[in-house]
Amino acid sequence: MPKKRSGGGLSAPQQAAKFLGVSVLSGAVLAGIALPAVGALGLAAKGSVESFDELPANLKTPPLSQRTTILDAGGGKIATVYSRDRTVVDLKDISPHLQKAIVAIEDSRFYEHGAVDLKGVLRAMNRNAQTGGVTEGASTLTQQYVKNVFVEEAGDDPTKVAQATQQTIGRKIRELKFAIQVEEELGKKKILENYLNITYFGQQAYGVEAASQRYFSKPAKDLNLQESALIAGLVQSPSRYDPVNDETEATKRRNIVLARMAQVGDISQEQAAEASAAPLGLKVSKPKNGCITAVDGAGFFCDYVRQVFLKDPVFGKTPEERAKVWNRGGLTIRTTLDSQAQKSLQESVRTHVNKSDEVATAASVVEPGTGKILAMGQSRPYGFGKNETQINLSVDQAMGGGAGYQPGSTFKPIVAAAALEGGMPATKTYASPYQMDYPAPVQACEGKTWNESGVPVENENETEVGPYDMKEATAKSVNTYYIEMISDIGICPVTELAKKMGVERADGNKMLQAPSIALGTQEMSPLTMANGYAAFASRGMYCTPVAIESISQRVGEKSKSLPVPKSTCSRAMSEKTADTINTLLRGVVEDGTGTEAGLGGRPSAGKTGTTDFRYAAWFVGYTPNLAGAVWVGDPEHKRQMVDISIGGTWHSKVFGGQVPGPIWRDMMSGALNGKPAPEFNLVNIPDRKKPDEDKGRGRGRGNDDGNRDDGRNDDAGGFIGGLVGGGNGGGDGGTGTNGGAEPNPTISLPEGFFQGPGNGPGGRR
Repeated sequence: MPKKRSGGGLSAPQQAAKFLGVSVLSGAVLAGIALPAVGALGLAAKGSVESFDELPANLKTPPLSQRTTILDAGGGKIATVYSRDRTVVDLKDISPHLQKAIVAIEDSRFYEHGAVDLKGVLRAMNRNAQTGGVTEGASTLTQQYVKNVFVEEAGDDPTKVAQATQQTIGRKIRELKFAIQVEEELGKKKILENYLNITYFGQQAYGVEAASQRYFSKPAKDLNLQESALIAGLVQSPSRYDPVNDETEATKRRNIVLARMAQVGDISQEQAAEASAAPLGLKVSKPKNGCITAVDGAGFFCDYVRQVFLKDPVFGKTPEERAKVWNRGGLTIRTTLDSQAQKSLQESVRTHVNKSDEVATAASVVEPGTGKILAMGQSRPYGFGKNETQINLSVDQAMGGGAGYQPGSTFKPIVAAAALEGGMPATKTYASPYQMDYPAPVQACEGKTWNESGVPVENENETEVGPYDMKEATAKSVNTYYIEMISDIGICPVTELAKKMGVERADGNKMLQAPSIALGTQEMSPLTMANGYAAFASRGMYCTPVAIESISQRVGEKSKSLPVPKSTCSRAMSEKTADTINTLLRGVVEDGTGTEAGLGGRPSAGKTGTTDFRYAAWFVGYTPNLAGAVWVGDPEHKRQMVDISIGGTWHSKVFGGQVPGPIWRDMMSGALNGKPAPEFNLVNIPDRKKPDEDKGRGRGRGNDDGNRDDGRNDDAGGFIGGLVGGGNGGGDGGTGTNGGAEPNPTISLPEGFFQGPGNGPGGRR
């Protein structure tokens, strides 16, 4: 026996001698390793030591791609994602049976030869010359390992994979050069460990640990003899010998491995016979890869995390760099997802909206003051089947969502906040007629103006006639009041404040410079609205949304922490402005249009919304420590929510307080269960003094079912509907009962109405 190194291989001088012997045989012998004899015989002797030495000798081994685990804030597993399903394990954690089986069937002289097996080369060359084709190879385990390194480095690029596996003399010579380096630097045991971790075993399993889990649902260290033989036999052709799809072929191949193990003395003939008679004993685990496997409906949040990773420069300067890190995997990503909030959201969605309904719902929950996304989900599950989708209805288009949905009257509090920031008192009164033309011109940004005359706007009912102050107009969602307000303060303060609150269009385009934005005509996403309202809850502080708390990455046998994006908080408005908005909005869930969204004794505030033609309905609300948005509608903007069944309940008309409101209530109740219930910082907003002749005008003479005494529907007006107490008092604020529990959308806007500043392009409905 030759003298062995500590790692089980030959000494450096012995390897050099082997190398010299191979080189003298010239390219003809090298080519004969795995190429047809005709190719081998045509080679000249110029493939000598000189040209061989010109090849680089530094094999750069990339970290092996592994599975990535995504965790919630408490450490619970959300999902496992991977480019290649692989878990790297030490040699001691691999069954000795499997180690022996791989060596026996793939390279029985592994511990005796160096980087190349000269006897194997001659045997293969002779065999291939006899057949005129490639019927036998002579690549050692070391050479196979080197080839797999090239394949791993190629990733999912088909061109690079083809280059790494092409049957050419050049690749074989390059492979041999690197194999010599690997033998010298690593030694036999480490080479075997690396080989067992990098090799593909079929069924999306890379490495023996993944293969063991896939076929037998157990760790690689626990594999018995026959199980080890089956896995070892897959290396030659994972598809041909796939035991899941062809048990007969897999059994034949397993028994060949067992016979070879007996032949080389690893096991006895009796052991081989006994193992060959045993059934395959498969206990197959299906591949569980990707966000489709996420728990508690968190598939869309999982995909959002992936989108953040692939787009944020903190993970790499270029998209290619970030994608490479993500595909390499081995990451443990702890996110901001709160399991309690996520379960509550998904349960509420499941209760109120069926995945097969004509319309869908999407919801998001964030933490005011931190920007942490605590929950995200929707009624149509993450997937590829019927009534499933991969479009995240909660987020902007750039993050895997759609083009967004008109928020309607849920945008009005932003207009009010902009006016308050500009010094307008909360007692401000406008004439607020039932119908009027948009005032023109209206000041826009950059010195431009909106100047369209003869464009009408009206309130929901003819009886909704001012004057109104901010409290009344907000409660009743009076359109003409808010149009007068934005015409007075200008468009730019509104769009600038919206930007400070992170409220921007879902399609990434700029907000249109038109006064119609006061009625919520610019498409937004639920996450945007939830996070924007969180600025009200945190007394004016806006924090950018954040989904990732920390990331650790396994590289080889070590782990390291990666930097992660942090939320950036800035003051969007003064505390006084935020407190005033909170005061205006808090009553909606107490005695206004959002009573069905009420949280009992817990202080809360919010806004209902139902857009024109009922293509979308919203409820966006918050407590001091949690903010959430719920949208219901047709993502394709085709189905009006009239005469429609949602969640098994029939609706003649859908209102923001009627469908989104209860979803929000149940979602937030569960999310807040056991949490503190802090109070808002409220301000005193005096009621407007009204002349005696205003009394008895009939505004708000409603009854408890939302209908006027004269038979008219007295739903609070507005694109989305009113807020709180819209019908609590009549025109004088002191008579009548709740006449605004189910608001109607206010207006029907003419085609081509939405205009940009000056002669700019028109907006979309």
